[in-house]
Amino acid sequence: MDVTIRPAALHGTIPAIASKSMAHRLLVMAALCPGTTDINCNATSRDIEATVGCLQALGARVARTRLGFRVNPLPGTSATDNIRQAAPGARLDCGESGSTLRFMLPIVAALGRGGSLDGHGRLAERPLSPLYEELACHGVTLSARGRLPLEVSGALLPGRFSIPGNVSSQFVSGLLMAAPLLSAPSEVVVTEPVESRSYIRLTIRALAEFGVDVAVTHESVGGRRATVLSVSPARGTVSPGTVTVEGDWSNAAFWLAAGAVAGGVSVSGLDLASAQGDRAIMACAAAFGARVVRAGSVASTTPDALRGRTIDVRDTPDLVPPLAAIAANAAGTTVIANAGRLRLKESDRLRTVREALAAMGGNVEEQQDALVIHGGGPLAGGTVDAANDHRIAMMAAVAAANATGPTTIRGAECVAKSYPRFFEDFRALGGIAEKG
Repeated sequence: MDVTIRPAALHGTIPAIASKSMAHRLLVMAALCPGTTDINCNATSRDIEATVGCLQALGARVARTRLGFRVNPLPGTSATDNIRQAAPGARLDCGESGSTLRFMLPIVAALGRGGSLDGHGRLAERPLSPLYEELACHGVTLSARGRLPLEVSGALLPGRFSIPGNVSSQFVSGLLMAAPLLSAPSEVVVTEPVESRSYIRLTIRALAEFGVDVAVTHESVGGRRATVLSVSPARGTVSPGTVTVEGDWSNAAFWLAAGAVAGGVSVSGLDLASAQGDRAIMACAAAFGARVVRAGSVASTTPDALRGRTIDVRDTPDLVPPLAAIAANAAGTTVIANAGRLRLKESDRLRTVREALAAMGGNVEEQQDALVIHGGGPLAGGTVDAANDHRIAMMAAVAAANATGPTTIRGAECVAKSYPRFFEDFRALGGIAEKG
């Protein structure tokens, strides 16, 4: 689907959609926890539906409700124990969701009934090392890396798992969610530097919702500082009955970037004290010179004199596209640093951000782990290939709203991966988006 954006400043208030990151985690925990759990979740997406489909394949019953999801867990030997019985040899389709694959892999291994995990797009190219090796060292047999479907057999043994903190926090999160299924306490040792630390905090918060405590200590491993995350299965898990998925700062960031560039936008339904690292969009927008306001559950941005900045995105890589949209409209040069992990997203996101902005008349230099954006005012517009990457499509739309001419986004349907109603909300704020 092609969408053409015609310049028109965005104004108004939009409600935040449910956090995709938190929805994944709460759905997984609900499926592994005795008892029924109602999850209030005001939005879904292809990635969330991929996780739902995988949990159903394992034997959980997940039904859509007026408010979100009702989850009846995998069967167990009693109503209160922590022993879950997955369907043997389940076939799991992870879609294009890296979170789904990296969460479900250790969980399938911990359930010990075998199975396979498949996926689409670039999913097979996204790294699984060192999670792959750690599972293999703890009783699991896996088919060859780099190809899907990935076949899993054997049963994951409890113990000590070592994960470098600069690879993927999703490996850590998957192991933490699998740990309560094991027969004895386990430790996940994460060596510094730890990137995307906030996503690990989100996982710890999700586990806490279901009665699982994660003890956090620190030690030295090979002369390097390490965080040790300890989980004991002794208490099992306890359903909260009903839990609500908080608003998504990652997607709200695009609207707040739009407000910072031109117009004035508020996003309601956000937790201003959230563990989501992407709430840093407010501090980043302020650093560029935009006016920001936080009040209750509402975050707002309006434009002012924007100037380029150096921003370290080691802990907030998903903010790079909305930050790039701001930077293209800011006077001077912006350096977005420590962004190398973006090369392993739905697209090589350093390359596709550069290509998208360049197609609209922007001046962007791509470095190995950084972008250097020479801003100076509205972009001209043009034709952008979304590269099957939801965040590239949304970035292009935000930048196009303040351009001097129209912009056509090719493959714009990819927004459904995380935000199916993105263009509806874009129009609700006064944006002009025409399908064609």
